[in-house]
Amino acid sequence: METVAARAKLDKTAVAIQSLHQPPDDRDYWLAQSPAARMEAVELQRQIIYGYDPTAIRLQRVFEVAALPRR
Repeated sequence: METVAARAKLDKTAVAIQSLHQPPDDRDYWLAQSPAARMEAVELQRQIIYGYDPTAIRLQRVFEVAALPRR
């Protein structure tokens, strides 16, 4: 299973430098993206910030069958 972080590439031509006093102009860009593209971007940020551990993809579930006494 390929991660979002593994597929991500930095587009160095898309970097723009602006003053901190200017309002951000990325809102229109993200509103124009599909919900799937937005979720993929959020997942990429999550993997970058919190790290990615392929062994922790699934939660381990343990079931135990208990025999109930008959009434």
